[in-house]
Amino acid sequence: MILTGNFFHKKSMKEIADCPAAVRGVIFDMDGVLCDSEPLIAEAACRMFSETYGVEAVPLDFEPFIGTGEDRFLGGVAEKYGVTLSPARDKQRTYALYLEMIVGRLQPVAGAVAFVKHCRALGKKIAVATSADKIKMDGNLKEIGLPPSFFDVCVTGDDVQRKKPDPETFLNAAARLGLPTADCLVVEDAVNGVRAAKAAGCVCLALTTSLSEAALRAAGADAVRTDFRSFFECDIHRNA
Repeated sequence: MILTGNFFHKKSMKEIADCPAAVRGVIFDMDGVLCDSEPLIAEAACRMFSETYGVEAVPLDFEPFIGTGEDRFLGGVAEKYGVTLSPARDKQRTYALYLEMIVGRLQPVAGAVAFVKHCRALGKKIAVATSADKIKMDGNLKEIGLPPSFFDVCVTGDDVQRKKPDPETFLNAAARLGLPTADCLVVEDAVNGVRAAKAAGCVCLALTTSLSEAALRAAGADAVRTDFRSFFECDIHRNA
């Protein structure tokens, strides 16, 4: 089974079965990895800017700040438009809009739920490690049918001082799992997340749900897939 190997030490999937060290934990980013939430949070943020400041931001404005948490997600765009935010109020409003929007609309990334459950069935320790606040994590995971209680550990932006691309989020998750980072696979979708995973010393699988393969590989991803279905098809059923 491919998850018994240090399976992204080498780039070629044909070489994976020869990698000796065991992956004992899988750490999942949330937005764009477990759920297809990036378009919805950008939509909510655009609405907040429009109704609060009369600024017509567009979703592309937020792309450089994907994976950094909503403080920087909103703050980076505010800087672009010369807006001085009221951070707590504006983030609260953005989350309120977002949590209304996701009901009946938010979907898991293809294959994500099955992959998480498969990791659990293999006896791997599993964690969520997101730069988002806990209120967003709770809403997202509930909506896609993977409650926080299903994971061994959940780390949110509320738990760290330095958000991605700083490695603190993943270092925290690995420590709470009781594992060295070298024994952990991180699944990410953002350049900032990939950089954080590699800085933490983890192996990193990146999904092209939010950004291009070229951008993710340039950030240091050990392997890139379109979604979890392609990972299952190519890798999970291979015997080590």
